[in-house]
Amino acid sequence: MSRRSVGKISSPSKRRILLLLKEGSVLLLRRSAGKQWHLLTSLPETWRRINRRVLQLTLRDFYSRRLVDYREDDDGIISLTLSDLGKRRVLEFDLEKLTIKRPKRWDGIWRLVLFDVPEKRRQGRDALREKLRELGFYEWQKSAFVFPHECRNEVDFVVEVFDLRPFVRYGELRAPTNEAELKLVFGLA
Repeated sequence: MSRRSVGKISSPSKRRILLLLKEGSVLLLRRSAGKQWHLLTSLPETWRRINRRVLQLTLRDFYSRRLVDYREDDDGIISLTLSDLGKRRVLEFDLEKLTIKRPKRWDGIWRLVLFDVPEKRRQGRDALREKLRELGFYEWQKSAFVFPHECRNEVDFVVEVFDLRPFVRYGELRAPTNEAELKLVFGLA
């Protein structure tokens, strides 16, 4: 699913609400006679810091975009939690902040990311390629990127966000034929 299909979440309040739901918070609501949701009066402190009107509008927006799931109990209390789609959107926020730690000493191992993403997934492929460049990878060939430091977790995270797991491979390389060139690119010579 592309980012565009669920719309951008640019407001800091909307991001904060999604992040609160990500942390496992459950928001309890009550349905009114007019079939609208109303917040229960006893909100936890973290939720009270958000303007009530903004919160109500944001929750309706999230519900219409399927970013939250709700469950209604027999007594009419509604529990809102983050849906699977909402969880993916939260990952995108973390993706924007993603960096790879660079140790002071290089361990002599090259990390290689290879991918063969079909044309029908072109948008994900292009996003992956751009993110790898942004993280500092060297484009060795069109679908082969190299990096000198441990980055498997970061690569796995990026692959999950773009939903490309079946098309991406990660490996370690000890003595590539053009190692001198790679060392120059990364300032390791």
